Amino acid sequence: VLGAIVHGSVLRHVAGAGRAVTPEYAVANAVSVGSGLLSIAVGIVAILVSHNPSRAALHWTLLSVSLLSCLLSTACSTGLALAIALTIHGRGRHLVTGCNSSALPADARAAIVTNDCPFNTTRIYDTALALWIPSVVLVAAEAVLSGRCCLAALIFRGFGPCARCYGKEQV
Repeated sequence: VLGAIVHGSVLRHVAGAGRAVTPEYAVANAVSVGSGLLSIAVGIVAILVSHNPSRAALHWTLLSVSLLSCLLSTACSTGLALAIALTIHGRGRHLVTGCNSSALPADARAAIVTNDCPFNTTRIYDTALALWIPSVVLVAAEAVLSGRCCLAALIFRGFGPCARCYGKEQV
């Protein structure tokens, strides 16, 4: 959800058709939205597995969806960390490249005296970082929880360190 908010509130201004912006921002936010939706799917499948522990098809579904979610969440956290690093390193300069003004400052947080920009350039840098940093934390939590669901699915199928004692408990 935070990825969608960043994309809607920040990147819609800088990712227009004729504007040159690095694709890392758009890709990181799109993957963030996809990762969040896939994590919701993992949660739904995990709930279904908990209510039907004897159905093998649900175990395999949980295993595949949680593994995919774990990989996508890891890739997403890497992409968001890259976007944050690029933004901080460039002092937000890439975020304001959509302006056609020649009066752009070297720092995106500096005030711009011209009205050539269709958006408020002084708030774009802070808004992007304020939403990306919690998003990285949440995506890392998604990766950990998806990994745990993957491990639980393996245990349900009889693989892993606790598989034998779980099978005896079930019997």
